[in-house]
Amino acid sequence: MAVTDSPRMAAARPAASRDRTGRSRRSRVRASRGTINVVLLLFSVLYLVPLLWMVLASFNAHASFKLNVPSPTTANFHHVLTYDTTFRPMLNGLLLCGGGTLVCVVCSILAAYPLSRFRSRLRRPFLYTILFTTGLPITAVMIPVYSMFVQVNLIDSMPATTLFLAASALPFGIWLMKNFMDGVPVVLEEAARIDGANSMQVLWRIVLPLMWPGVIVVTIFTFISMWGNFFVPFILLLSPEKLPASVSVFNFLSAHDQTQYGQLSAFSILYSIPVVMLYLILARRLGGGFALGGALKG
Repeated sequence: MAVTDSPRMAAARPAASRDRTGRSRRSRVRASRGTINVVLLLFSVLYLVPLLWMVLASFNAHASFKLNVPSPTTANFHHVLTYDTTFRPMLNGLLLCGGGTLVCVVCSILAAYPLSRFRSRLRRPFLYTILFTTGLPITAVMIPVYSMFVQVNLIDSMPATTLFLAASALPFGIWLMKNFMDGVPVVLEEAARIDGANSMQVLWRIVLPLMWPGVIVVTIFTFISMWGNFFVPFILLLSPEKLPASVSVFNFLSAHDQTQYGQLSAFSILYSIPVVMLYLILARRLGGGFALGGALKG
């Protein structure tokens, strides 16, 4: 006589099978997450070790490539905290990069607005041209740029170098700014135009307040790219008193025919302060994202 399972036992079997499948799936997910965390931890260590060496070397009077705990000293900072070594190059860098960032951001806004709002046959080819120029290395155009600067007597000119830095960052700024501007609803502009606003009033009073986080992102990325640019000011500026900090850091590599690792590390820490301060000041305004929710109500 055949023995059949009760309905309760038959229902319990699929439930147990599903439970085992769920446990195995959760274990695989935990294992994959653990592997990813280990890989990320290794990458973090590889990134943090050079930073740790720089901090320790800045307080070491006899710093070398070895990572060791030094006897604390501030001699390296005292040596680099002079007008000719740090303060004047930092001021030159702030003038070059700050002016170039301002010009680039303003021009990017004015160029991105028609690309985002108006339709034309030349719009797509122009966007592809901008995309191509974002990947063009700056070293590929420095020889003709240097020849042009010499011919028009603009070599060793800080305003001309500032404008060239802004022009070299403009394609990337336009591309980013246009993408951020696409997220602003056109209906808001149409409502402002009905009230009598012109194009510039719509741009400065409606579009920009809503895409302010995008403007901050472009500002930070543009300033960082200019602040770390060594090649352009090294080629276009000849006078030592006009060189920014990104070029003057090269002096530590040849001082007394050997690298001064302690002074180089101390200068590098001071050199990174403006970028960190800019990020801390502007990043607080990135948390809110695009303020479109309240604007679309009513």
